[in-house]
Amino acid sequence: MSVPAEALTALGEILGDRLSRSKSDLDLHGQSETWFPAAPPDAVAYPRTTDEVAAIVRLCAAHGCPMVGWGVGTSLEGHALAVRGGICVDFSRMNRVLAVHPEDMDVVVQPGVTREDLNADLRATGLFFPVDPGANATLGGMASTRASGTTAVRYGTMRDNVLGLQVVLADGRVIRTGTRARKSAAGYDLTGLFVGAEGTLGLITELTLKLYGQPEAISAAVCAFDAIGPAVDTVIQTIQMGIPMARIEFVDAATAAAVNAYAGARFPEKPHLLVEFHGSPSGVAEQAEAFGEIVADNSGAGFEWSSRPEERTALWTMRHNAYYACLAARPGATALVTDLCVPISRLAEAVEETRADIAASYIPGPILGHVGDGNFHAILLVDPRNPVELAEAKRLSHRMVERALRLGGTVTGEHGIGMGKLGYMEAEHGEAWDVMGQIKRALDPQGLMNPGKLVRGD
Repeated sequence: MSVPAEALTALGEILGDRLSRSKSDLDLHGQSETWFPAAPPDAVAYPRTTDEVAAIVRLCAAHGCPMVGWGVGTSLEGHALAVRGGICVDFSRMNRVLAVHPEDMDVVVQPGVTREDLNADLRATGLFFPVDPGANATLGGMASTRASGTTAVRYGTMRDNVLGLQVVLADGRVIRTGTRARKSAAGYDLTGLFVGAEGTLGLITELTLKLYGQPEAISAAVCAFDAIGPAVDTVIQTIQMGIPMARIEFVDAATAAAVNAYAGARFPEKPHLLVEFHGSPSGVAEQAEAFGEIVADNSGAGFEWSSRPEERTALWTMRHNAYYACLAARPGATALVTDLCVPISRLAEAVEETRADIAASYIPGPILGHVGDGNFHAILLVDPRNPVELAEAKRLSHRMVERALRLGGTVTGEHGIGMGKLGYMEAEHGEAWDVMGQIKRALDPQGLMNPGKLVRGD
């Protein structure tokens, strides 16, 4: 155990019954959504305030205890696993919307607020928060992993939508980064530093986020293609023509088949594009018409679009459940879920080469993704009891990474590094990875904040 008994006693005095050491709680906080082995913490803390978080951090720093932040545990690269033991700081009880400023189109929230709960809270204001990674993740976790998702092609990622943060540093200091102003030239961009730091530099306890007006009209559409190439070409041409898509998603034939079996859908077992348009009624109609022409030019079929909310909701629910549908296609399997992102002009090449690699392997690997910004995923399904299959999945993932870097892209467009892609940081960043390590050591000299993730040898 990495937490001394006296530290646990002191934490118990701070938190009372909100410090848990029950086996069920430890097991829950030691699991990952994907293939990583379980790594439970020594205890789980449930703070309610920033002051309590600061007290936890100061006590852990005094005793040399590792700390790992926890939202709802939906990250895919083992980000929240306590690989060196220590205290898991679960933010589920810091889940309040603190202030909504409709006139300025921003909101202040605690880190345990989920994106769906925030949008439910905002419904009467005519505003919404657009970043949609699929999972109903917490906003603190989304900021920590620099999440994006289906709407990034229009609204950007968490990097573009976080105005400011409150952060507890590794020594217990509480700092604020950014303001509610939409831009600033005052010093280093500390907000950007913590967004995507994966909890390795501090614990986020408050976020100020941009909001957007709910579109007057929304329409969604789906269309099928006989092959991957024409589908991806349609995406590239749509982006290059400047059609303002709100979402443009790709699923391959294997994913379509899995969704049919899982959700009782009736997609042809072919590659598909799923798209959405936001704007005025006339603007949405024009966008859909222009997109339909591109689909026809690329021999797409079955182009259907609808503005009925229930049909749109059903379409995106199926897309968000695609991961679980793919898992269900191989009962008992776990997944190595990997993503990459390339310049839009190299997207077709990246997808086609990846599909060929997987087709030549004995590992099933459906492909889907947010192709409007050059980002796609492979869900490599493996038997968790078979190390040979896991090794093969890692080989396929390695080839994807090499391909992304060769094509001028990144080893991960949205999943982040965590533990799963730690070995590729030097290849992408070179000496800049060492600079990240220097920043880590400056802010966390004991290496207590989410150790074993993102940086070298913390």
